[in-house]
Amino acid sequence: MTARMFFALTLALAGGACQKGERPNSAAAAAADFRNPASAAFSAQAPDSFRAKFETSAGDFVIEVHRRWAPLGADRFYNLTRSGYYDDVRFFRVISGFMVQFGIHGDPTVAAAWRDRRIADDPVRRTNLRSFVSFATAGPGTRTTQVFINFGSNDQLDGMGFAPFGQVVEGMDVVDKLYAAYGEGAPRGRGPDQGRLQAEGNAYLQRAFPRMDYVKHASIVP
Repeated sequence: MTARMFFALTLALAGGACQKGERPNSAAAAAADFRNPASAAFSAQAPDSFRAKFETSAGDFVIEVHRRWAPLGADRFYNLTRSGYYDDVRFFRVISGFMVQFGIHGDPTVAAAWRDRRIADDPVRRTNLRSFVSFATAGPGTRTTQVFINFGSNDQLDGMGFAPFGQVVEGMDVVDKLYAAYGEGAPRGRGPDQGRLQAEGNAYLQRAFPRMDYVKHASIVP
């Protein structure tokens, strides 16, 4: 990974447990108010392990999460996924050979509500190898909703505090196919400006980056 890639990654954020197999259209998900991150709908402890299925415009993939790897990250990802937060979210930063990043909500009011809803860091217990999933950060103690999937071995991220909480166990070939031609984000590349994405949401991406892939539906599966 180049210094430019790491710099951009670290700036990514600048600017009641359910039963196994619970679906996002359950009562817990239906009660979720994305504009209120303090809601009890987002405070459940995740199971020791679970699978999250992402149905996307490029196909489906499954992330297997192990809470012991990164408990705080696993809990946050669990609650966001089961509530439907990631539905219609874009893969706004896809850099071939490095990683794919997503997690900024398409509704600017929701994105604003979560932007400072930070969780503390987890110790790094796994390595950022191909297919492993970690939260993006803007420095210590700044994880919120954005995550990335490693395309290759990025073990140098381990010492920088990026703690994997899960791994793509099905459909990594789909992750590899996510549209990558937009590349790095503005101003360093021709991809989306994250400030505008936060302020304008999916309307900005649909207008300026129409080929970008996106999550159709994400859910916790047995």
